Amino acid sequence: MLFVEVADTSQAVAQAGGRLRKTALLAACLERAAPQEAEVTASYLAGELRQRRTGLGYAALRAAPGPATEPVLTVLDVHHELDRISALAGPGSTTAKRAAFHALMSKATASEQRLLGGLITGEVRQGALDGVLTEAVAEAAGVPSRDIRRAVMMAGALVPVAAAVLADGAAGLERFRLTVGSPLRPMLASPSTGLAEALEQAGEAGIEWKIDGVRVQVHRSGDDVGVFTRTLDDITARVPEIVESARALPRSPFVLDGEAIALDVTGRPLPFQRTSSRIGHRTDVVHARAETPLSVFYFDCLHAEGDDLEGASARDRWDVLAELAPVSQRVPRIVTADVTEAQAFLDDALGHGHEGVVVKSLSAPYEAGRRGASWLKVKPRHTLDLVVLAAEWGHGRRQGWLSNLHLGARDPDGEYGPPGGFVMLGKTFKGLTDQILTWQTEQLQRLATGSTREWSVPVRPELVVEIAFDGVQTSPRYPAGLALRFARVLRYRQDKPADEADTIASVRRLAPWLTS
Repeated sequence: MLFVEVADTSQAVAQAGGRLRKTALLAACLERAAPQEAEVTASYLAGELRQRRTGLGYAALRAAPGPATEPVLTVLDVHHELDRISALAGPGSTTAKRAAFHALMSKATASEQRLLGGLITGEVRQGALDGVLTEAVAEAAGVPSRDIRRAVMMAGALVPVAAAVLADGAAGLERFRLTVGSPLRPMLASPSTGLAEALEQAGEAGIEWKIDGVRVQVHRSGDDVGVFTRTLDDITARVPEIVESARALPRSPFVLDGEAIALDVTGRPLPFQRTSSRIGHRTDVVHARAETPLSVFYFDCLHAEGDDLEGASARDRWDVLAELAPVSQRVPRIVTADVTEAQAFLDDALGHGHEGVVVKSLSAPYEAGRRGASWLKVKPRHTLDLVVLAAEWGHGRRQGWLSNLHLGARDPDGEYGPPGGFVMLGKTFKGLTDQILTWQTEQLQRLATGSTREWSVPVRPELVVEIAFDGVQTSPRYPAGLALRFARVLRYRQDKPADEADTIASVRRLAPWLTS
């Protein structure tokens, strides 16, 4: 299959208005893929590369060659070349990667270049979300979509399921069953505006502390233990204390879902970065464990002693978990429909330094890989009014718009530069609607202090934007040593001048652990 067929389909899906039309376009493209192309084709239509890391990014798109006039690349040509680029390493590899990518781009037509740019930057915005693509795979393969969804739940991802069912039909789904030792994608929580809304939706519900750790899925069969992250990475060798505690549990086999977190001596959570850094530590694990030990808190049980439980109600799964794991390894939980009782529980979670709570339906099954209304997260939302210092031109669907915003807090005392200046806290392109993108592109070009033809456009610090974020973390990349976690745009504050934006001192107060 020519790569241009995938690129043109992606563009057509982005422009299609309805779910049925998107599904039909995707299914038609998938039907044309040969069995050996199915996995890569499905991946590209989902906006994903098969290579986890290519070493390419926005910088690789600078000075890219113009498009080819005739399509010559096949889907597998692109895949194999990106494989080769990903494998380049050592001195000079960055230059070599960009040169090889530019050579690939020179063979690509305009639509192919748009898709390639979106794939390497993670900015393919075409509306082909998992739900739509799942329906398309089912239609292309002639298999009921419920069977595809169950296989995806077991596989942990849609792409391998698509490859199997497009090659072998319904028989290809037989390989996707819950197997102890093979991780599945975790169930996710949806945001809620507050406890009252969440309880109105759920009725009597289980309410759990929302712990800001690293999601872990722990599998045990006999003495064999596997620990996996939410992205299905195997981290077993990096977390020996979790392995040891799993082996100490009285029943086996099992699959448990929970959070790993680093706590201080009082039991309060350390900054998320400490947990993340510890789990990312691949060498000298003994020293890392001594310096930053991990605790694990479970909140779900998906398999126990030969019984698959993902289809059971949450109440039944929790009962099994309570028999299997001691209270010291279970997330604190209450069952209530009373908002006052729930608020007291939320306040207690916050008082212990945690993020908030998750409100969970008592009757819901475990929907792996899905973010539905059965789990609703409630947590205080941090917001800051920050100033836009620069913006980067978008790619893929955002091409032609200034998209990625550089965000700064006021520095009135001149701790990090001239008094009255601004100190950068990070970047974001999240939360930007087409309407906002259009407006801010016009405004930022008007405020540009340099050429608007460059990839990054510095601007006069005049626009104030309200930013929501999940927390503050340390960062050596920025002058104040701080960065916002999961920053996203709420709105522009056209009513507020830049000299009323929040200060770096305000940001620092949100990170009391810096001075503790």
